[in-house]
Amino acid sequence: MKANFGLGIATGTEGLMYPIPYSSARDVVELAVYAEKLGFHSVWGNDHITTQHYVREEFDQPPRYYAPLLELAAIAERTTTLKVATALLVIPFRHPAVVAKEIATLDHLSNGRLLLGVGLGAYREEFEAQYGSKAKDMVRGKMFDESIEMIHRLFTEDNVTAKGEYFELQNVQCYPKPIQKPFAFYFGGNSTNGYARVAKWGTGWLPALLTPEEVKAGCDAIRECCAKEGRNFADIDIAPQISVSIAKTSQEAKARYEKSQIYRHSLSLSKSTMKGKDASNYTERNLVGSVEEVREMVERYIEAGVTTFSALIFADNTLEETREHMQFFAEEIIARYSK
Repeated sequence: MKANFGLGIATGTEGLMYPIPYSSARDVVELAVYAEKLGFHSVWGNDHITTQHYVREEFDQPPRYYAPLLELAAIAERTTTLKVATALLVIPFRHPAVVAKEIATLDHLSNGRLLLGVGLGAYREEFEAQYGSKAKDMVRGKMFDESIEMIHRLFTEDNVTAKGEYFELQNVQCYPKPIQKPFAFYFGGNSTNGYARVAKWGTGWLPALLTPEEVKAGCDAIRECCAKEGRNFADIDIAPQISVSIAKTSQEAKARYEKSQIYRHSLSLSKSTMKGKDASNYTERNLVGSVEEVREMVERYIEAGVTTFSALIFADNTLEETREHMQFFAEEIIARYSK
């Protein structure tokens, strides 16, 4: 049983998943370099433009959110085999012509190592920050689909003219095209629309905090969508985002997880991303436990269809703790299951 393992890096997770301050922009690069040395397949950075309301209520010091594509460009320059990835880049934040150019450039800088996880955006305050009073009338799903369609055309056509409800292109050329053909789009979400997007445009599926059983159900739905699109489901990388707390004993691993900011963040998602799901059963949604327990969970996920464990967030509160935790995970898990 084999899979890839990716590290979640702190481009936009201070306050959400780590305490403040957690790491500088340079620290993030060095952690990625260390991940490559340990045998990680990829690093994944997320995308925020302003501080969420609940984070402001919890911390006096604002978090530092870095531009993920710029951070990944710096990482690509310092690494050779490591995939650089987003989990997720919020597509409605940017005009499709601009983001297409940035993506294509980064794919060239990384020599075809870019994996682009894309999403709709989860926090209303970020749309209000950027679009003001217009935000209340915006439909994120329509903005997203409109933009992805335009980006896809920019990557596959010579001249693109398109007019949508939110974006417009007039005789735009995007050269050079990305190195990867087709380009590696990973789609987040765990909904009917999300499954359809994966089947239509995706290289991978990037859900968050799902149990193995929920992953399998999602895979079955995507398989049906792929059949309708005339695509082979086996070509889709199933790459859930989950957290890690591994230790010599189950008690130690659980205690560390419950003291971490990522645990508090996952509980907060019960009102949004995980609405209707039990976020407190974290051992069923993450890799938390002793070495043997984590190995068992890894195998359950692989049996459910997982091919990449993307954006693994380690339940630690300092960089030193994270590096030690990563090394232990690499020795006990990556060495055993890595492709």
